[in-house]
Amino acid sequence: MNYTFPKNLYVDVRIEHHFSTNIKYTLKNLDECKTKEYSAAFIRLFDGNLWYYASTSDLSAIQDEIDSLAALATAHPDIENLPIFKNFSAHVDEKLIFTEGKLSDVPLPDKINCLKALMPFVENNPYMKLWKLIYLDEYIVKEFYNSKGANLKWDFQRCGFALHMELTEGEKKFSESFQFGKTYFHELTGFEEELKELIAESENFMLHSVAVTPGTYPIVVTPMVTGVFTHECFGHKSESDFMVGDEATKKEWTLGKKIGPDDLSIIDTGLLSGPGYTPYDDEGNPAAKTYLIKEGVLSGRLHSADSAADLTEGVTGNARAKNFEFEPLVRMTTTYIDNGTKSVEEIIGDVKDGIYVKGIHHGSGMSTFTLGPSLAYTIKDGKVHQPVRISVISGNVFEALNHIDGIANDLEFKSFVTGGCGKMAQFPLSVGFAGPHIRIQNMQVQ
Repeated sequence: MNYTFPKNLYVDVRIEHHFSTNIKYTLKNLDECKTKEYSAAFIRLFDGNLWYYASTSDLSAIQDEIDSLAALATAHPDIENLPIFKNFSAHVDEKLIFTEGKLSDVPLPDKINCLKALMPFVENNPYMKLWKLIYLDEYIVKEFYNSKGANLKWDFQRCGFALHMELTEGEKKFSESFQFGKTYFHELTGFEEELKELIAESENFMLHSVAVTPGTYPIVVTPMVTGVFTHECFGHKSESDFMVGDEATKKEWTLGKKIGPDDLSIIDTGLLSGPGYTPYDDEGNPAAKTYLIKEGVLSGRLHSADSAADLTEGVTGNARAKNFEFEPLVRMTTTYIDNGTKSVEEIIGDVKDGIYVKGIHHGSGMSTFTLGPSLAYTIKDGKVHQPVRISVISGNVFEALNHIDGIANDLEFKSFVTGGCGKMAQFPLSVGFAGPHIRIQNMQVQ
């Protein structure tokens, strides 16, 4: 694309070519079946003092939008020497890695049949009073151009299905979900035994679980729960735009501070295949592997060009937007706790009286956090024991990190098909979750 950029201003253009599928069933009734395609653009202009934005679904109008924004701005003759300007990309690259096996090329009937194949697992189950099936996919090609000479093109895709189940027996109720996400449609196989086991476990949990005795416990959590804990309870605090203008937060999160055990490392990267993959962010800066914590020490944080300039740190490729209607914010990509050295059996075996959290409904947090478990069990004398119903597990982020005293060597990468990450009205954004089993002491369980 050739655009005429005004002098003494910074301008970038982000174009998005989007394809997506959304199919929903409730109890064999087809609620929704649609595909969506569009091309649209987000245009930004910076004059050294203010940002000016525009978005359009008419790609032929991009130059007019640039000119209209420039008419509102005040040219800055020294803009090239501003720290934020120096942080903007000037890369030229093309990374189209999904041209073979594009989700937009998969026939819609094949996607419908993918969901229909799941129905026998649930339709004759006497406890399954309500179930919903959802198939989602998206294939996106992005182009990025700016007044520094950046010229980028890359693609992204993901697909998967989710089964939401509500089981009932008399007064007893339990809800659980099964999600299976991949990069290519042909990879949506091999889940059958895992799904059967989850349904059987959910039935047993509904019938035999008891309310937990509230108290303070060591907890052991699975890789999925570790991933949510890492994202919600630590990752958001690493998004550095929260620190801009907040001296207390900057002091609390001083780099070099010891905040966890020596074997604790937390990483964010957009380079890994999966739902958090993005070789360039929405400012055109390349993705990086950023250690947020390395060997127990607070080592880094996530940045946009703006936040990096404000905190005099390097950009990390974490400026991301939900779509063409929004400006980039500092967002996570794939965030995970790295492998430890212990076996899962060692981590559980050392617990005399604790809680094993296998599944999770939700999580949230900043300085403090909460986790809402689904499947959970007591641990007695090193053995997983009684299924227990837990409303919430809560704690302080820094205290929890310091109380991690067991990290297993079974790192797994996970993805949620439905939902995603939300921030400042931009929801959902595709991100990756990962981690091994971990053990955390002194957690408040209710």
